[in-house]
Amino acid sequence: MATIIISEPIVSVEWLHSNLNAENLIILDASIKKVGGGDNDSKSELQIPKSRFFDLKETFSDVSATFPTTFPSEKQFTIGAQNLGINSDSAIVIYDDKGIYSSARAWWIFKAMGHNNVAVLNGGLPKWMDAGFGSEFKREYKLPLGNFNAYYNPEYIKFFDDVKQASLTKSHVIIDARSEARFKSLEAEPRAGLRSGTIPNSVNLPFEDLLEDYQLLSKDLLENKFKSLTSKEEAIIFSCGSGITACVLALGAEVCGYKNISIYDGSWTEWGSLVSE
Repeated sequence: MATIIISEPIVSVEWLHSNLNAENLIILDASIKKVGGGDNDSKSELQIPKSRFFDLKETFSDVSATFPTTFPSEKQFTIGAQNLGINSDSAIVIYDDKGIYSSARAWWIFKAMGHNNVAVLNGGLPKWMDAGFGSEFKREYKLPLGNFNAYYNPEYIKFFDDVKQASLTKSHVIIDARSEARFKSLEAEPRAGLRSGTIPNSVNLPFEDLLEDYQLLSKDLLENKFKSLTSKEEAIIFSCGSGITACVLALGAEVCGYKNISIYDGSWTEWGSLVSE
């Protein structure tokens, strides 16, 4: 089968099933446990055939950093991607076992590292299983090294000083993906010792409001969610708890055609630790 180029930020399970034998297709499982998910939040033992595990928490995060899931360096990402057999011409589909959760973070990192031939599997493993497509028990494949090289684009990621300035000057619309209860300090943060609160001048759009039955809402419904908070002409920073679910908002925004978007890498875990009120 010929090589493929992915032109949209999401692909359906039917599309993936039809393209499983594409020469340059690589399927990545970026599943993680939800923060505060509890003991019942165990990862599936099954995977889409020939999936490769994208270790978002270890291999593709700076584990020496103070805060969780910190953006990796170009070198770290390059080595990790090459070890997964990823090449510069790879067409990458990323999924997770929650539907759309951590897969969006992996997708965003690839884009920030200069690789645009990448998409999130809409509905992830749950929709793949619902469709009756084949699965296998998790396994590791012995793979030849890929030739992927990362080229970091700083426009995709914002850090503490960037967000502090944006909050003060209102140069960007800061949209928080946490639940309404967490955003309004009505519910404690799931991380022990982390205070409740909100980045000044930010607004709230819970990431789960963009999802139904494990999948993103239709484009029309997504646009309705965003247009009450921002416009396509404005610069946007998405935040959340630790930079994971903010990427679900980025995914929805890209589906709708928003261009000037970025992720606050440290998100509330960093802000709430560094700013006392």
